[in-house]
This record gives sequence, structure tokens and C-alpha cells, in this order.
Amino acid sequence: MDGNVFLAPMSGVTDQPFRRLVRRFGCGLVYSEMIASREMLLAHRQAPKQAKRMTIEASEAPVAIQLAGCEPQVMAEAAKLVEDKGAALIDINMGCPVKKVVSGWAGSALMRDEDNALRIIEATVRAVKVPVTLKMRLGWDHASLNAPSLARKAEAAGIQLITIHGRTREQLYGGVADWAFIGRVKEQVKVPIIGNGDVTAPEHAVATPRRNWPGLPSRSTLGWCVAGSDGMLENVTAK
Repeated sequence: MDGNVFLAPMSGVTDQPFRRLVRRFGCGLVYSEMIASREMLLAHRQAPKQAKRMTIEASEAPVAIQLAGCEPQVMAEAAKLVEDKGAALIDINMGCPVKKVVSGWAGSALMRDEDNALRIIEATVRAVKVPVTLKMRLGWDHASLNAPSLARKAEAAGIQLITIHGRTREQLYGGVADWAFIGRVKEQVKVPIIGNGDVTAPEHAVATPRRNWPGLPSRSTLGWCVAGSDGMLENVTAK
């Protein structure tokens, strides 16, 4: 992968045309939309929308496919399926704060159940040959900031890269992302850490490599990444 700026997975946004577009501006890695593992396995042949999310072309590679779910074996089977479709890596979602997702004990709800989170990680790592990565938050709320603990366990289980959104699930997208806490998690592990949250302008993306870890812009890319931002994104990825 080239560059220090990667494109975050966003449901309804990071489809194939958008991924190709941001790759043209120098993003080192693009992520698919979040894909529900069980639904994909049950209906991938009959559901065109799900199948399209897994389509990967050379012009957008490398592509990370992000999977969500709470069942270890189902997640493992889904990971194998998308590996066969050409995914460069598999990303496990433990950061989505949306009620529909967490009510099914997926997404950031898994930060409340580290034992099952670990079972999912171990099953997925065993199932595929490509790297498996993890996206999570600081914790469920400020009374349970367990990102350092989960990061250490994930690393020991074979996770090769961790993305951390600098908010708790309770915060959703409110408040300010805590990049200092992301830095504390980074000190606990040897695998690469990607910071996410409030990378809302090109100058923020420029600042993340100076912290010595990559930045992961998300919703803000709808405004500045696509426009090229006067070459700032190209400058970030060249450093």
C-alpha cells in the first residue's frame, strides 16, 4: 500500500465508483461498505446489491472488505468468500454505533463482550490467507475504555492492523475524537494503528502522518477528497 491516507468504510457511500475515484487522488487503501456477514452468506447469489459490494476491479485495488456480525463461524465463512472475490484484506467491524447493528450484538456492541470478539477474530484469521484487520472505538462509554485491552488481545490473535475511531459508542459522532487516547492504544501494541475521527479537512489528513500513524478520513471525503483539495491529498500520500 502506498500513502498514509486510507478511505474509511461507509455504508451507502464507498461503492465501487467512489472507491475508484478516491484511488485516483492517491488514497493508499479503500474499504468497501460494511457488509453483514450472515445476510451475505444467505443471499449473495440472489441479492445484486450485496454482490455488487464485493466486486473488485484492478483500478481500485487494493480493497479491504469490511464484514460485520456476531457469529464466529459465519464471519469466518464470509471472510473466505470475499477472499475468493479478490479482497486484499478482511476488516472486522467492531466500531459501528448504529442501533440496528449493536442491537444484534455486532459492531461496537462487541466491545462489551471481549470473549466473543476474540472468538470472531480467531475464527476469521484461521479461515483466510490474506491479512485480517480490526476497526473499533475507544470503548462502549467513558466508564469502559477497553480499547487498549481489546487491541492487545486482537494482536495476539493475529490481527495485523487496527483502526481506532476516537470516540465511544455512547458518543456516536458527537463531541471531539480523542486522538491522545488513540496514541495510548498505539503504545500498547506493535501492529500498525490507523486513527479515525475528525479528519474533516485536508490539513487534518496532513497532520496524521506527522503523528507517525496513518489517518482514515470518512464522511468528510464527500467534500474535499473528491475535489482533490488543491493537491493536498496527493501531498499527504507522497510523504
